[in-house]
Amino acid sequence: MVTISETSRRSGIFAGEDPYKLARDWLTEAEASEPNDANAMALSTVDKTGMPNVRMVLLKEIEPSLKKGGFVFYTNYESAKGQELETNAKAALVLHWKSLRRQIRIRGVVERVGGKQADDYYNSRSYPSRLGAIASKQSRPLANRRVLMAEVAKLAARHPLKPPRPAHWGGFRVRPVELEFWADGANRLHDRFRWTRMRPDADAWAVQRLHP
Repeated sequence: MVTISETSRRSGIFAGEDPYKLARDWLTEAEASEPNDANAMALSTVDKTGMPNVRMVLLKEIEPSLKKGGFVFYTNYESAKGQELETNAKAALVLHWKSLRRQIRIRGVVERVGGKQADDYYNSRSYPSRLGAIASKQSRPLANRRVLMAEVAKLAARHPLKPPRPAHWGGFRVRPVELEFWADGANRLHDRFRWTRMRPDADAWAVQRLHP
């Protein structure tokens, strides 16, 4: 639900009353034009001292825009980003597509994605990627690459067919309270629309055009 009349002023690539659907539509367009990883996004977190961190991750799902839906990615829970999200369960995301000259910014609260949903995604990954998820002590010091590859080899011998999803690996869901859709404009007069809601489980969104 959109609560203000700005809806009637939006058209073309900005049209619609569901920001999740709009994000999926933009991502679908990007998948046809971006040369690599159209689902790559910057993830920003802060550590326990308040120092910010940012890195690229892969968006794996934009769930339906129901009260519990969100933007889902997967990682090692014991990694720097995993630990930072456990300490402060808030994050910001940016999807940027040079081929379309568009971007989406997202801010929201974060929760874990586990159980069958995480199992299903883990089992859809390639066999080497599944082994790597078990072997890697992500973000921690590594003496040399040989140590890591030796651990992968041990795991392959132990799990020749179906390595199980390890307890330290799973998903995170970012449930937005704010999304901003941006498109490049002539003479740097860009189009920007910000969608906001009071809580990540609220039904109503407000939409506002912003200065470029």
